[in-house]
Amino acid sequence: MLPIKQGQFAIALVCVVLGIMLAVQFRTTQDIKSSIPYQRVEDLSQRLNQTEKERDALVKQVQDLKRTSGAEAASKEYDLVRMGAGVVAVEGPGIIVTIDDSKRPSKPGENPNLYLIHDDDILKVINELWAAGAEAISINEQRLIASSEVRCAGPTLSVNNSRYSPPYEVRVIGEPTTLENALKMRGGVIETLQFWGIQVTMKKQDIVTVPAYKGAFRFEFAKPVKEGGH
Repeated sequence: MLPIKQGQFAIALVCVVLGIMLAVQFRTTQDIKSSIPYQRVEDLSQRLNQTEKERDALVKQVQDLKRTSGAEAASKEYDLVRMGAGVVAVEGPGIIVTIDDSKRPSKPGENPNLYLIHDDDILKVINELWAAGAEAISINEQRLIASSEVRCAGPTLSVNNSRYSPPYEVRVIGEPTTLENALKMRGGVIETLQFWGIQVTMKKQDIVTVPAYKGAFRFEFAKPVKEGGH
């Protein structure tokens, strides 16, 4: 049997009591008709008025509970939308990945850029993490959202139009072991980076905090589609 939510249980309980009150009201009305010769009409009228007041109070309580339950559901949906958009800081289990340039000197004739971190290196790491079920990611305190850019800007990395120098700290929320295994797979992105001496460390944590997106949203061409519209 599925558990009944607290709000639904409260509404059901009040409805049961309301039904009882309506039955009492009906019974009281019958009492008035059948016992006028034997009881004082004033006492029965008071009983009937009191029953009606209690019934009205219960009707109002049912309406209030329905509104409250709807508000709670809307609030939870609102929180999910905010988390999905990245506009609120979140926390949970995950990993912290730190990536730094190689300290190994390049050999004569080698391209020194092979020993430096580039935007495509970071993007490969990020893609592996998303594919492994990451729910929130940040790079050096910059939350990644749908419109985030990660690109080289000279010797630095630009994330959300903010420049950072290595080392780069990637904070990720998700199932820690799954995230770690996705990066550590043989022939994967981390093994390739380490081949060139690029330093990569990973640390699993019970609580990882990923900050909120701090930038502004701009929509020049996109607009909401009305329900039923095209």
